Amino acid sequence: MQKTNKAIVLLNMGGARNKSELKMFLTNMFNDKNILTVNPVLRKLIAFFIVKSRLDSAWKNYELIGNESPINKLTEQLVNNVNEKIGEYKTYQVMRYTPPFAQDVIKQMKEDGIEEVILFPLYPQYSTTTTKSSLEDFEKYAKDSFKTKIIEPFYKNRMFNECIINEIISKLENPKEFNLIFSAHGLPQKIVDSGDPYEKQMNEHVEILSNMLKAKGIEFKSISLAYQSKVGPLKWLEPSLDDALKDFKDDNVLIYPIAFIVDNSETDFELSIEYKEIAEEIGINKYKVCKCVNASNEFVSTIANIIK
Repeated sequence: MQKTNKAIVLLNMGGARNKSELKMFLTNMFNDKNILTVNPVLRKLIAFFIVKSRLDSAWKNYELIGNESPINKLTEQLVNNVNEKIGEYKTYQVMRYTPPFAQDVIKQMKEDGIEEVILFPLYPQYSTTTTKSSLEDFEKYAKDSFKTKIIEPFYKNRMFNECIINEIISKLENPKEFNLIFSAHGLPQKIVDSGDPYEKQMNEHVEILSNMLKAKGIEFKSISLAYQSKVGPLKWLEPSLDDALKDFKDDNVLIYPIAFIVDNSETDFELSIEYKEIAEEIGINKYKVCKCVNASNEFVSTIANIIK
């Protein structure tokens, strides 16, 4: 890679490599003002009790997927692939809740002589809980160190959506025998009611993908959107994936994790293990889960397309 003063910074939530990092992940996430929208003292107290009560059970889930989140190795691979493909930039990753943290990466970028930065949130749809949180975190430490450009939500990008459709197609011999569910990470309803555009953009994204599939002559029994990962007593976006699966007893279901770019504990454990068990209890015949776009050559080309 040629010497350059320009950088692409890929922003994502992060994931644990071991139990101590899982504690770090949960602590940082539930202390995020964009996640728990309460006063700081109460937020810290709630975060403490959530971490204390959930750490051991959450770690048991990680033990089922190899004792670490796949997000780290996959993102490192994505960084390497982007560096090879887009030589005029040096690519870095910044995670929100586990290393590499913004503060440390920014220090390295300054040492590397970086002056211009493209911030690329690896969230296709915008949410205050993901995009806003990651951007605020980077800008808090960067201040005015770089000339910065921010990539907007890219769920409408055709190359990106072709990546998704190609993964969907690769999973099935006959789509007509399956019901396609786009599964998105859920949000408390009060966050959406406060103006978060996530649900609106998610509905638009599903409509775009449905129309692209139809234009290609790819027919499913049904196409729908559901939300996973609900925690706590608050009302969350509906329908939940648990409830959506109940409609498909004795039928076949294909899940695509539409909110994620890189596979993580919520794809490898929740969707591929936890919800699979729920599907079996319901009596679903075949239950399959797609991979995210990850570090594929197609997605690397999509990044090049988006930044230009």
